[in-house]
Amino acid sequence: MDVPAFYAQPPAATPPTSLGSIIVAQSDGKGVPLVLPRPTERPARPAKGAPTGRKREAIVTALYTIPPFPRTPDEVVAALLRDPDPPTATRRPRPIRKEVRATLDGKEAAISRLAQRAHQREDPHLQHRVALTDGAEALQAQMRAQLPAYTLVLDIIHATEYLWTAANALLGEQHPERTPWVRGHLTALLSGQVGTVMLALETTAADPTLTAVQQKTIRGTVGYYRRNAPFMRYDRYLAQGWPIGTGVVEGACGHLVKDRLEQAGMRWTKPGAQAVLDLRAVRLNGDWEAYWAFHRQRQHERLYGATTQLPTRAELHALNLEVAA
Repeated sequence: MDVPAFYAQPPAATPPTSLGSIIVAQSDGKGVPLVLPRPTERPARPAKGAPTGRKREAIVTALYTIPPFPRTPDEVVAALLRDPDPPTATRRPRPIRKEVRATLDGKEAAISRLAQRAHQREDPHLQHRVALTDGAEALQAQMRAQLPAYTLVLDIIHATEYLWTAANALLGEQHPERTPWVRGHLTALLSGQVGTVMLALETTAADPTLTAVQQKTIRGTVGYYRRNAPFMRYDRYLAQGWPIGTGVVEGACGHLVKDRLEQAGMRWTKPGAQAVLDLRAVRLNGDWEAYWAFHRQRQHERLYGATTQLPTRAELHALNLEVAA
């Protein structure tokens, strides 16, 4: 019950030398199965294929800082395509002071809270502000509206998946030229040549020997790139050492939401699911002990008045006496 108030506090001061110079905000969505309202009239036998439940999207956000990590397009392509002999690269830096949260109250509420936390973490040491999402338009709109100082970046994994979809439609999943085809276009994307890739795909889609399904699939990739072209300036992002993937928030979608709330047969009320999401976020953020100390103090104030202090817990007092002895 006190998680929102706990995270409304300003974050603890951290020496600038311990912070990365890039602050990164990420967001994504993950469905949570909810309990259906009890129907007034239950059918004697459900129809074949009738849904057994419904899902509400939990909007997951992540906020952290990170040092710059410049890469070349070839290094990123080698990593994405899992080349057996990738170019030698330095160790990727880890996120610093990562904070993940999830809410069932919708995109606006989630991104508003993310923006508030980002504002609380502003520091003169920060030089770059990056916002990462997949291609969901509603999520992108919220990130741009509520984090106007951040540069929006399209997740490279989603951009790559559209290339694979086009390659499968054009060549088939077993064709030996499929991976080289993707490699060429992906290298061009990461080199800042989004327009060149779109033109090449449009030319391919115009081939009269292709089926209607092939043409539609390839044009779907073109349309996705055209809409997201302002967020695909990967050559600039890589040169400045920015992250270009949403792996942090997608990982949070898995271990914060899916691993706990989507086990077999589970259905949740919205308040119950939100309570679990809040407590899991506290644990994953490394704030478990700090949160419970905060919660005990808040509960003490609710019961006995805001001017009184929470007494020392008996077991801690006994432990301190034992250590002193």
